[in-house]
Amino acid sequence: MACTCSHKTKARSAEEVAALTKRLNRIEGQIGGIRRMVEKNRYCPDILIQVAAATAALNAFNKELLAAHIRTCVAQDIREGKDETIDELITTLGRLMK
Repeated sequence: MACTCSHKTKARSAEEVAALTKRLNRIEGQIGGIRRMVEKNRYCPDILIQVAAATAALNAFNKELLAAHIRTCVAQDIREGKDETIDELITTLGRLMK
C-alpha cells in the first residue's frame, strides 16, 4: 500500500476504515449520551464519569491511529530518507501530550 502522507492524504484498507469508523461511532454515541444527561439535569459526578469514558475512548482511537501512522507512513518515509517526517512525528506527539 502506497503511503501518501506527505500529500496530507492516506490510503487506508477497508478493514482499517471500518475499525476506525466503528470506534468513532461508539464515541459519537457516548457524546450524545452525555448531552442527554445534561439535558435531563443528571447529577454532575455521573456526567463527569461519562466524560472520562469518552475521553478514554478518544485516547484509544488516537493510539490506534498513531500506531498505524508510525507503521506505515513514518516507517516508509524513513526508509526513503525523508527525515522531516521524524520532526513531524515529534510535533504531533507534542500536541497529543498537552
